[in-house]
Amino acid sequence: MNLSSLKPAPGAKRKRKRVGCGEGSGHGGTSCRGHKGARSRSGHKNYPWFEGGQMPLQRRVPKRGFRNIFKVVYQVVNVGDLERIEGTQEVTLETLRAAGLIKRLDQPVKILGDGELKKALNVSAHAFSKSAVQKIEAAGGRATVL
Repeated sequence: MNLSSLKPAPGAKRKRKRVGCGEGSGHGGTSCRGHKGARSRSGHKNYPWFEGGQMPLQRRVPKRGFRNIFKVVYQVVNVGDLERIEGTQEVTLETLRAAGLIKRLDQPVKILGDGELKKALNVSAHAFSKSAVQKIEAAGGRATVL
């Protein structure tokens, strides 16, 4: 036995189905596509979301709820967290970012009233809760809305 005598098993190799090659090929007429219908036409693409004419899933599922496109999502900082800021009386967006209290400068910031404030700080932010303004002013500071 040597490499030149090797042959595939009987029936393992078959001729390629040559469709669209006339009546003599044995696949003439409809070229193995059956009669009519989308799959018999040229240019047919069956997309993964196509369900054979059944009502598609995205149209069957119930549509509920409402998304407010005018909603403002604030980055939240509590008054108690402002105690961590050292070495300055002015608290701006840049100092909040440097202290790691906010992540982005392009989103609005709201100061909430959780915690205690003992330092007099001049805080600038886009929004304040009523309790935050009271605590900042009680400590001798000022709350400025940007």
